[in-house]
Amino acid sequence: MQLAEIPTPEPGPGQLVVQIHAAGVNPVDTYIRAGTYAKKPELPYTPGMDGAGIVLDVGAAVKEFRPGQRVYLSGSITGTYAAAALCEAAHVHPMPESVSFSQGAALGIPYATAHFALLTRAAAQAGETVLIHGATGGVGLAAVQIARAAGLKVFATGGSEEGRRLLREEGAHEVFDHGAAGYLKLILEKSGGVDVVLEMLANVNLANDLTLLSRGGRVAVIGSRGPIEINPRELMARNADVRGVMLAGSADPLESIRIHAALYAGLENKTLRPVVAREYPLGEASQAHEAVMASGARGKIVLLPQSE
Repeated sequence: MQLAEIPTPEPGPGQLVVQIHAAGVNPVDTYIRAGTYAKKPELPYTPGMDGAGIVLDVGAAVKEFRPGQRVYLSGSITGTYAAAALCEAAHVHPMPESVSFSQGAALGIPYATAHFALLTRAAAQAGETVLIHGATGGVGLAAVQIARAAGLKVFATGGSEEGRRLLREEGAHEVFDHGAAGYLKLILEKSGGVDVVLEMLANVNLANDLTLLSRGGRVAVIGSRGPIEINPRELMARNADVRGVMLAGSADPLESIRIHAALYAGLENKTLRPVVAREYPLGEASQAHEAVMASGARGKIVLLPQSE
């Protein structure tokens, strides 16, 4: 990746141009850059789907936004690792004044994914117990906050003492060290079996996740970096399910509207509080890609573009 000067885009019908004040870095950005993602852009391209900033210009038929409005993004046409991004109106969302631009850059993919995984794909209900396996990254922390607000009992794992402390601060009822011997047994002892697992690293954890489920339990696979062998009998014995999660192209337009309306309400009443782990200047995007894939995450990695 390298910096380059390109013209500021102009909006067509149903489109907006947003001045980017902060861009979110997601693991999927690294997969796309490496060419291992299912959808590959034409080169050269500008990475990034998450971002937050101010509306610069609106195209014809855009009625719900105006220049100067604070917004966050859940996608863009031209990429958010930039001073300005061209976006479809459906991927632009109003942002409360109390939310910083860096926090806004943590919303689009992580919070929408967590909401979709927990409440749509896993169909979690108030009173159930959810295990968020690897909860200290952007999606995991979002899931902790959303699960607490939805009335679930929240179990979460983290690999560092700082990360586990953060999970407690963000509302997890029980926190475990997934690097410690015997932590799976401890989860079972404290839960009697969990109803839902949100899994961020299925190629490492999925086989063990199945042994933690209660009858009718569900595993929602949010992330995986390779294959894994599982024992189907663990599913059969529990009448349990494994459900894949892919937000892009899966949530219909009406569902997306509902998700982002719920996120706005949570931001307003402060049950949702995006945590920013580290900010990098745009010119250090390569380092940010390394950081987002490293273990020990404690929130969202954000880029700060320089605008004219």
